Amino acid sequence: MKPSHLIRSAPHALLFSAVALFLPLGCNKPESTPTPEVYVQAIHPTRGSISEQITADATLAPLAQAAISPKITAPVKKFYIQRGSHVKAGQLLVTLENSDLQAAALDNKGAYTAAQGAYATETRAQVPANLIKAQTDLAQAKANLDLNQSIVNGRSQLFAQGAIPGRDLDTAKAALVQAQAAYDIAKQSLTAIEQVAGKAALESAQGQLTSAKGKYLGAQAQLSYTEIRSPINGVVTDRSLFAGETASAGTAVVTVMDTSALLAKLHISQMQAQQLSLGAAATITIPGVANPVPAKVSLISPALDPGSTTVEVWLRLENPKGLFKAGTPVHTSITGRTAANALLIPAEAVQTAQDGTSKFVMVIGPDSIAHQRTVTLGIQTPDEVQILNGVSPSDMVITAGGYAMDDGTKVKIGKPPAEKAAPKTDGGND
Repeated sequence: MKPSHLIRSAPHALLFSAVALFLPLGCNKPESTPTPEVYVQAIHPTRGSISEQITADATLAPLAQAAISPKITAPVKKFYIQRGSHVKAGQLLVTLENSDLQAAALDNKGAYTAAQGAYATETRAQVPANLIKAQTDLAQAKANLDLNQSIVNGRSQLFAQGAIPGRDLDTAKAALVQAQAAYDIAKQSLTAIEQVAGKAALESAQGQLTSAKGKYLGAQAQLSYTEIRSPINGVVTDRSLFAGETASAGTAVVTVMDTSALLAKLHISQMQAQQLSLGAAATITIPGVANPVPAKVSLISPALDPGSTTVEVWLRLENPKGLFKAGTPVHTSITGRTAANALLIPAEAVQTAQDGTSKFVMVIGPDSIAHQRTVTLGIQTPDEVQILNGVSPSDMVITAGGYAMDDGTKVKIGKPPAEKAAPKTDGGND
């Protein structure tokens, strides 16, 4: 090194040595690092009532629905309704062309009337007349038989006395045999009429009347099929044809829905369904409606759905003014089991352990140190949860600021102090 360089460095070395001499001796002693405090929010658990909310998505369905189709194929004669028309059960909606069926019904009505007349004649005149004649013939045959028997008895006495020849007695006996045969025939005829012929005649007349009546009723039924009526009260939601077009048998021409109440049909787990009862309160959130609409559980299926092993539950939503529409997708919430005087904490205070199953909360001890406490939960809602064990009403549970906090962290309840703003500079040179 050149001497000139050594001369220039000397003043700097002297300056450094002087600064070192005047430094305080205490700078060599290390200072203690203060324990950092984490600001948190915390509350004591409270006592109150809590209810489980079972939520699911569903679609609104009508209380009843009828897709009405004709039983015959025929052109549409007239529509009496339009889409949106309110109808009553039994109200006439559509008439089909029916001139040919009217004629057939009239023809069968005439045949039925004639059969009624024939049946009346047979039952009130012909059969009774035949019976009376047979009874009269039997009475006459009996009287003739008795007369001939008395003649034979008298001539037998006279013949025994020798008063008449045997020829006269033989003649009387022959007449008695003929009278006996006539009596037997009359008796058999009466029996046949009473037991066979009369009954057969009545049955024949009854059969002809029944056949005529059946044909007439069949024609009337065919004619009635041309008048399509609503089976339910409701509103017309679909009308697929116009007057003059042909309506095909089995194809719906009018659809009627009863929307005075709507049903939200949802599927929930068997465990959740076991906590419900008919009439349980529920709410339905409908798109475009500001507040949830109240509803009630109207049906709990007695069997599991074989495909999903879930239970179908119906919620009934009253809709007297028709404000809500069938087919709308909705979100439902049902009030399940309820616990009174439960120990409650905010839901955000509960954390999940690393094992993914157990739950814990952070509790502040008297020394302002946070400790992890494992808890058992009961009923849970989006806002608060029921604590079955793990904390007591006297514990101070961290509700905010405790996420991912280590056990043993020193905490302070409150909001962190605002940082002081840095002083502004005017950008000038000192």
